[in-house]
Amino acid sequence: QVQMVESGGGSVQAGGSLRLSCAVYGYTGSTYSMAWFRQAPGKEREGVAVRFSDGRTRVADAVRGRFTISQDNAKNNLYLQMNSLETEDTSMYYCAASSSYRVYPPLHRLRYPYWGQGTQVTVSS
Repeated sequence: QVQMVESGGGSVQAGGSLRLSCAVYGYTGSTYSMAWFRQAPGKEREGVAVRFSDGRTRVADAVRGRFTISQDNAKNNLYLQMNSLETEDTSMYYCAASSSYRVYPPLHRLRYPYWGQGTQVTVSS
């Protein structure tokens, strides 16, 4: 059974940085897509960034140039480095996984069956 546990959220002022981590347990497949999503109150869950098992990544337009997705060599942890944070980045952030290689659309929430519980990020002005 796949479990995903996020950490690293918190409160930060605009312009600051945070690094989110997602510990992945129980996934043994060699191909996958792993992603970060976020959901603000009253809004739909939106894709932020995805990393495929071949190392390629995709980043949403809203965060391109500010957020970076990465993974450790053992592939047990997924990270989201968030720089130049804006108040609009305030959301609950979730990591998600699919056993499919390069899901399409890559940041569509319905393509991911495995989810963590989320970690809150609050950016103040």
